[in-house]
Amino acid sequence: MSFLAAVNIGRRGIRRFSTASKIPKSLEGGQQRVIDAALGLVREQAKLKGEQVRALGGAKATTCLLGVPLGHHSSYHQGPQYAPPFIREGIWHGSSNNTTEAGVVLDDPRVMVDAGDIPIQELRRCEVDDDNLMQVVTDSVKVVMEEDPLRPLVLGGDHSISFPVVRAVSEKLGGPVDILHLDAHPDIYESYEGSIYSHASPFARIMEGGYARRLLQVGIRSINQEGRDQAKRFGVEQYEMREYEKYRDYLQNLKLGEGVKGVYISIDVDCLDPGFVPGISHHESGGLSFRDCMNILMNLQGDIVGADVVEYNPQRDLPNGMTTLVAAKFVREVTARMSK
Repeated sequence: MSFLAAVNIGRRGIRRFSTASKIPKSLEGGQQRVIDAALGLVREQAKLKGEQVRALGGAKATTCLLGVPLGHHSSYHQGPQYAPPFIREGIWHGSSNNTTEAGVVLDDPRVMVDAGDIPIQELRRCEVDDDNLMQVVTDSVKVVMEEDPLRPLVLGGDHSISFPVVRAVSEKLGGPVDILHLDAHPDIYESYEGSIYSHASPFARIMEGGYARRLLQVGIRSINQEGRDQAKRFGVEQYEMREYEKYRDYLQNLKLGEGVKGVYISIDVDCLDPGFVPGISHHESGGLSFRDCMNILMNLQGDIVGADVVEYNPQRDLPNGMTTLVAAKFVREVTARMSK
């Protein structure tokens, strides 16, 4: 099957649903059963993977993939909800091998396992609202973290998912984390287009919730006055591309996580110049190179306790799946840093 044919199948299989109408009170119990079933699916898969890793022994931290195919909080092109299966395919693509740049072998279950996808679209078909959807994501991540030594690496999905994921990590670990956020945009609007859960707002929710001590945003090149005001309000450290060379050495030798519960990494693939990643919704020229990102990630000192890779849009990718492989390489290399 061609890449474009697979995308077209995805378009037919996932539709946009309206949750504007209130579900009758008499049906709320049915909704809750669907939510419980969704969490049960994640729980059983995570439990199985945790048992497998513990039976093998020797792992202190194992990356666990968790897909969150949610894209309706996108403000421009919708499509990131289709990304998780493509990223998974890219991880094991025949054009590469099973080893990261640092020599970590990915097909060892003690390095990486997969707990599948949260059934977001099924929940939306049952008119589960955004408050409950966000809580399902949080609860699903906590379920993964209950299976020691699993640590979540979440496949988006749009960037709205970072809020419930970071909330889960912080609440489960019992305190705030430091966040390294690679992106063209600060995603820190108080709300956007009337939604507090917009993909343009997750870091406002994270900071106001006290889930992060430090938030470093790198690659920024599309920001307005509200983005700067919000950064000042929350004490966010923003490193815009127009000044990147001034801070290159510092950013490629970061030390984070001391005195808090660890480091969380959030990678919006549009942190890269669109020449590297055509399959994104917002093309902002003048971005980071992939090697810039690798130098930041590989030299980072700190205990990585969770991560996400978001905003890959397969509907805008080239027929050869170029952006699939870039997103997948981010996953591969973050896995190598998180697992131990």
